[in-house]
Amino acid sequence: MCALAGGKSVGTTMGFTALDGCPMGTRCGELDPGVVIYLARERGMNADEIETLLYKKSGLLGISGVSNDMRDLLESDAPDARLAVDFFVYRIVCELGSLAAALGGIDGIVFTAGVGENSAVIRKRICERVAWLGVDLDAGANESGGPRISRAGSRVSAWVIPTNEELMIARQTRKVLAGGKGLQ
Repeated sequence: MCALAGGKSVGTTMGFTALDGCPMGTRCGELDPGVVIYLARERGMNADEIETLLYKKSGLLGISGVSNDMRDLLESDAPDARLAVDFFVYRIVCELGSLAAALGGIDGIVFTAGVGENSAVIRKRICERVAWLGVDLDAGANESGGPRISRAGSRVSAWVIPTNEELMIARQTRKVLAGGKGLQ
């Protein structure tokens, strides 16, 4: 997640790597650094094993034990699948609150990429939890995928905007190769 002001990032959920911040399909997200020490000392794991655990066996997959795919988790009756979804929503809401604080308030929220673009259920749950920020979700618009999913009078607008990461990478690469500076 990223907080933008005037087109510039003023806050992000990522740290040194994409491992930090929000939980993902197989990545843990925010983690107490003491966990790494515990895994090494108490579980006898080496750096490669810890890296595999944190990057490939954690996140939604690690919590649920079912899948790293939100669609599978939403369809599952397994209690741990529900726990993974609940945790995901909780962490997104917490991160959103932090980014709103970094900005001193927000004008809008954009849902994008896999879960953001494709899961009306997750968007609904997040918007309901951040209604205190001024988001007034339009249930019908959310179910149909937007693009605007907040009511016209909502103090904070909410949107579903498709992403094309590969296109953005290609454009920035072309700019750099042509002698430009790419992203600033």
